[in-house]
Amino acid sequence: MINNYNFNYLLKFVATSALSFFVGSIHGVLQVMPAVRAWLDSIGSPYGGPGHMIDPLAHAHINLIGGVTLLCIATSYFLLTIIRQQAIYSLRLANLSFWFTTIGIYSFYSVLIGFGIKEGVMLLAMDPGLDSFHSRVAVPLIALTATIMGIGLWMFLLNVALTFRQKRQ
Repeated sequence: MINNYNFNYLLKFVATSALSFFVGSIHGVLQVMPAVRAWLDSIGSPYGGPGHMIDPLAHAHINLIGGVTLLCIATSYFLLTIIRQQAIYSLRLANLSFWFTTIGIYSFYSVLIGFGIKEGVMLLAMDPGLDSFHSRVAVPLIALTATIMGIGLWMFLLNVALTFRQKRQ
């Protein structure tokens, strides 16, 4: 029965999951190097200040959402098809969920790293514009990228719900 379904669309989820784990492992190695760790600690990692955007937020999201969640989505689509013995509700929605989630993950990660570094430099320079920069620039971009990621994840959940709702063939 498994041969009746095309699972090629799942390869991008698995490949991006592996890429995310790779990026997360490099990030993890870099953040424990003594010079980097000292700098991160000086800007508030992991408990507050700009440093927490780099460690733990960016590091956790690339590993957990990029690595684990994308793999879980692929596994869920695969198992749902096998268990229900029918295709998922919408391949188009599955592909859209992949792209929204992936674009959201990598833009969120990049924004956290970029603004963590920028705000860290501003903090150490005692730049009086730090709070204004954070609220005017960083927070809206973080919210935008998180929303894109969330839309992708919600598309996945919708596709699963609609697959359960459809009648078996």
